[in-house]
Amino acid sequence: MPRIRKALTALAACVVVLAGAAPAAAHEERPVGFPDGSGSVPEYRDGEPDLLVCKSDRADFERRVAGFPAELRERNLRLFERCQDDGFRHVQEAVDAVDEAGTNIAILPGLYQEEPTQHEPGGECAELKAPDSSFGYQILSYEQQKQCPANQNLIAILGKKDLQIEGTGASRGDVIIDGQYTKLNVIRADGSDGIYFRNFTAQRSTFNSLYILAGDGFVIDDVLTRWNDEYGFLTFASDHGLYKDCESYGNGDSGIYPGSASDVNSGRGYDVERYSMEITGCRSHHNMVGYSGTAGNSVWAHDNEFDHNMAGATMDSAFPGHPGLPQDHAKFERNLIHDNNLDYYRYVRDGTCAKPPAERGYEKGVVCPQISVPVGSGVITAGGNYNLFEDNWIYGQQRTAFVLHSVPAFIRGENSVGKQWDTSHHNRYIGNHLGVDRQGNSRPNKTSVWWDGQGEGNCWSDLSGPSNPPTLPSCGSSPGEVSGGSDRIVGEPVKLAQLLVCAEYDVKARKLPAGCDWYGARGVERVETQIALAVAAVLALVGGMLWWRTLRRDRWGTAAAGVGLAGLVLDVIGSASSYAHTAIPPVALLLLGLWWGVTGWRLREQRTVFGWVTVGLGVLTLLDAFDKTVVLIPWTPLGPAWLRTLVGIVWVLWAVVAAARQPLHADAAPDPDVDPDQGVNPDAGTEQPVPAATAPATDDGPTDPGPDPDPDPKAATA
Repeated sequence: MPRIRKALTALAACVVVLAGAAPAAAHEERPVGFPDGSGSVPEYRDGEPDLLVCKSDRADFERRVAGFPAELRERNLRLFERCQDDGFRHVQEAVDAVDEAGTNIAILPGLYQEEPTQHEPGGECAELKAPDSSFGYQILSYEQQKQCPANQNLIAILGKKDLQIEGTGASRGDVIIDGQYTKLNVIRADGSDGIYFRNFTAQRSTFNSLYILAGDGFVIDDVLTRWNDEYGFLTFASDHGLYKDCESYGNGDSGIYPGSASDVNSGRGYDVERYSMEITGCRSHHNMVGYSGTAGNSVWAHDNEFDHNMAGATMDSAFPGHPGLPQDHAKFERNLIHDNNLDYYRYVRDGTCAKPPAERGYEKGVVCPQISVPVGSGVITAGGNYNLFEDNWIYGQQRTAFVLHSVPAFIRGENSVGKQWDTSHHNRYIGNHLGVDRQGNSRPNKTSVWWDGQGEGNCWSDLSGPSNPPTLPSCGSSPGEVSGGSDRIVGEPVKLAQLLVCAEYDVKARKLPAGCDWYGARGVERVETQIALAVAAVLALVGGMLWWRTLRRDRWGTAAAGVGLAGLVLDVIGSASSYAHTAIPPVALLLLGLWWGVTGWRLREQRTVFGWVTVGLGVLTLLDAFDKTVVLIPWTPLGPAWLRTLVGIVWVLWAVVAAARQPLHADAAPDPDVDPDQGVNPDAGTEQPVPAATAPATDDGPTDPGPDPDPDPKAATA
């Protein structure tokens, strides 16, 4: 059995490798590992700031603080006076002046465009040697970032420890740091453990508004990010992080991205020791995705709102170069995930996203999606393990509440056959509130679950509405308890084809894959329907020819052919809506199974081996219907759909040969002592015609005896 499983794994891996290529990374960074985990989440420090940043226009400043509460207004006016004497006019200048850990920087209300660092790099900084990313920017080393901090960053915080940067306004919109699309990052904190950001807005970059890299301990508190090509908040290869009361919108990838969070629970199964990231009280809306995390490991996201995006939240193992893959141990609870149905692909289609970032209209609601995503989905897990989704409110999605599918390891650059199917295992979906809002109003999702069928230990409970497939493993009362589970190394073949087609998206090339309903394909434009049509055409042609040549005078064979034709028609109709389950697909499989079963039974007397193979194909088809409708068949590394497909290919070729051969006497079973092709007795010394009187009758009466035998008695005995 282990050898068979390995062989099947290798076969499935080859199918996937041949069918598609790995996507480009969504975020490319220098090689970096996780912190050692000795840090902690920093605490907010009260008291007077050590360094001040302000502008010099008093009238503008007084206008900005005029509506503040009296005490806060007086504090800001006092800090403004002090700042005019010994403060800085640009945030980067204050950061550069930090010379010891534990420094507090206060930014007074105003617009900060950081004019000294807006310039294009010159001199040695314009000639740095570094690899280029797929997005066109250089992947600089830490030393190169130190040498030329303004090459990619409006504000660069490199190696500063326990630094606190806070806006002093009444709200986060009173202090605005604006990149004007001239830099990759508005703020980059790199190797700066214990950093605390609070109460300001960062906006308009060609990649990220606020980027924290390789930090052990950080807090993002009441910060707004918006209008970026990629991410609002991006934290990468970091530990002991806290996002709280944040907001992000207008981003081409996601508002919140805790990528490669420290993998502190790797190998622990359901036993979680601690979480490396906590995200709470945040709202992420009007982005491609509200939350995403390639290798978003050990992230606890609770009491947030992800709404009016293309999709609510994703976690994945789909992009190489991220430490901690495959993704594992995220926990989502008490989040509002709703109305994620916006389709921003139209801005790629009409050429808006081909313009320079400053001309696209991000401030007016344009978003340029950077990767492929199924629009109208609540939570997408693309290759993750041991994730827990509990007590979330998920409603108003026009596609589905939950998506789960596998991602083969070669996508992340690991080619070992044994690792290809190490994702999408032990994910639990329990106690979620689907299709209703917190006030109890009905807000249905189109479906509850879309699952490719791959993986073991996955389970769902408390679902509301249909799912695809309609039969799903259910969760027990404790982690690891699963009823009706399966352990499959690869998902359903048609779903795999759909995922491979849909992944061929390229925003730069304005390539929206034809055949994918994520980008608006409908009816016969969809790859699922095209596959169903192609299969139906082949089976109708081959099956019709087989019936005509062998069974057209057999009433059971004729009836079976009619049932099969009806099954093919229903299969095409059922393929038109893969996310909304109806009774049509299983009925189509049932009819096709009956067609093959009866046809094979009637053929077994004429073509014994082929007939029994046809019966077997019918049984596999009925098992596929049972698997998709009643309960998943356990202990099978490949689902019946794969076996049915493989046997079906062989059957089509065999059926063509069988139909093309000169048939036996119409509807007649051969005499076991007579060669079916020569009409002779193999044991006789001379050829001898078969007497018509000995030909067996069929269910429809005596068979046609053919030409009259030679009346000459001598000829009969010759």
